Amino acid sequence: MQTAAFFDLDKTVIAKSSTLAFGKPFYKAGFFGRRTLMKMGFGQAMYLLFGADEDKMHRARDQMLELSQGWHRAEIEQLVEETLDEIADPLVYAEALTLIEEHKRKGRKVYLVSASPEQIVRPIGRHIGVPDIIATRIKTDAAGFFVAEIDQYAMGPGKAEAITALAEREGIDLEGSYAYSDSVTDLPMMEIVGHPVAVNPEKELRKEAEERDWPIVEFQLPVSMERRIPTPNPLVSGATVLSAIAIGIAAYALLRRRGPV
Repeated sequence: MQTAAFFDLDKTVIAKSSTLAFGKPFYKAGFFGRRTLMKMGFGQAMYLLFGADEDKMHRARDQMLELSQGWHRAEIEQLVEETLDEIADPLVYAEALTLIEEHKRKGRKVYLVSASPEQIVRPIGRHIGVPDIIATRIKTDAAGFFVAEIDQYAMGPGKAEAITALAEREGIDLEGSYAYSDSVTDLPMMEIVGHPVAVNPEKELRKEAEERDWPIVEFQLPVSMERRIPTPNPLVSGATVLSAIAIGIAAYALLRRRGPV
């Protein structure tokens, strides 16, 4: 039966919030003003300091709807595509990319799962070789402009619901599947798979992972996709090869610990 690996995006595959990372390009393009940009930064700081409970998740959803109303979906995706190299590319964790490739080699489907809008998540996914995504879907009108309604909110329980529905459609064995996240808000997603892994966990998720004996890993090496080394060759420096080998060994050990590969 088909198995899968589900990767949270923000601070798991990339080193910061994807929505916040693109805040500056959105501001420069006139999608919102300086005050909104400052509020986004403040909100991210509060999340890092105090985490996110259900009330904060609802507020984040409402703020997303208020902020995006009137934007055109194609313009957002195009802006993200155009600024990927500058904004997101240097933020991608090398360890995450190595694990993604390892799962692919083992025949598992790989998905990015994010509360960010799909117009942000999809280009990032294509950029790192993960075209399959589960993300927040905001409704649009007939002309393609966002309205203040959501088709799918991929945060907290919403992630687990979307993954469960996907598994039923695609015949995915969740007991044999993996989930990676940094946040306790993703507990519902992690609890429905057989192999949950805490990545750079904030305090509450670390506590849960320790109590449940889940693996805890630290991703620390953001890397540009252009500088990734797909296969060793004589032109690569010894230090780079050793670094790549070390990451690969860590990924392999993690997968071995959690079951057959």
